[in-house]
Amino acid sequence: MEKKKLLGMTLTDLQLAVKSLGMPGFTAKQIAQWIYGKRVRSIDQMTNLSAKNREILAASFEIGATEPVDSMHSVDGTIKYLFHTSDKQYIESVYIPDDDRATLCVSSQVGCKMGCKFCMTGRQGFHGHLTVTDILNQIYSLPESEKLTNVVFMGQGEPFDNLDNVLKATEILTADYGWAWSPKRITVSSVGLKKGLERFLNESQCHLAISLHCPVPQERAALMPAEKAFSIRDVVSLLREYDWSHQRRLSFEYIVFGGLNDSLAYGKELVKLLKGLECRINLIRFHQIPDSDLKNTEPEQMVKLRDYLTQHGIFTTIRASRGEDIYAACGLLSTAKQQSEQNGNTEAGYK
Repeated sequence: MEKKKLLGMTLTDLQLAVKSLGMPGFTAKQIAQWIYGKRVRSIDQMTNLSAKNREILAASFEIGATEPVDSMHSVDGTIKYLFHTSDKQYIESVYIPDDDRATLCVSSQVGCKMGCKFCMTGRQGFHGHLTVTDILNQIYSLPESEKLTNVVFMGQGEPFDNLDNVLKATEILTADYGWAWSPKRITVSSVGLKKGLERFLNESQCHLAISLHCPVPQERAALMPAEKAFSIRDVVSLLREYDWSHQRRLSFEYIVFGGLNDSLAYGKELVKLLKGLECRINLIRFHQIPDSDLKNTEPEQMVKLRDYLTQHGIFTTIRASRGEDIYAACGLLSTAKQQSEQNGNTEAGYK
């Protein structure tokens, strides 16, 4: 019988588990401290549990942490890690050091259902939701885990399509019994799925990033099929119902495509769409993917767009690209290359 994973269990989960094993209720907090506080790799290391209780626990449970199976290092210091999931598939995470900050871009699904035209993960298709264990293992087993200052759910998958597990993971990251992080250290990105967006806004205090990419609904739909189900105008209308003036940050991600959405006419549409909303825009350079007719814009055009938006009251930044040489930059994550290696194609993926 496969053992259950302790990594990914909330305090309530642990309390139910120890109760089912006939162990004292306070044992749940001790286990949580060993996992989330001390990050042990084995139940045998939980030395304030009696030998008998460790034996009972180990008969049905394991920590559930697994080391990365491979990594790729960029010239700019970015590191892309490959992890096995609980069901033996693959996901990628990206570690991005930057002076006194260190950010981990985590995945929430194997592949993605959203089918965005500019994204390699979308091309991979959807192959499953990550468990809470899979999500947290990307942090738990990261060699640089102790250096992390921020986590962004901007890797493979649509977080709001796996919201139960994402919310559970962020609860453990922020709870006193868990990692006790401030929610301000965590950003969750989404294309704007209505049901998930409403739940996230009501149940989490983490920062929110919306994948915008085009302010014109019909044109956004051509890039992002999710627009047809819940329009960006409806997304913004919903966001206006919440208070963004304190603590929590709202940002919009905007990949700038040459000759498509990079003119000041689109800047005007962005100002019209977001006027009066407390938010920021992150302009992102498009990273070319195979067999795509989308093109990158000129750096000067990005600066013009940034300056226009800033002059019209929207705080706007140009995000620095990181890890492009190892396919770790925005929109490039895909484990299809690694999977092809498993099928005998040794020229693809990690080496």
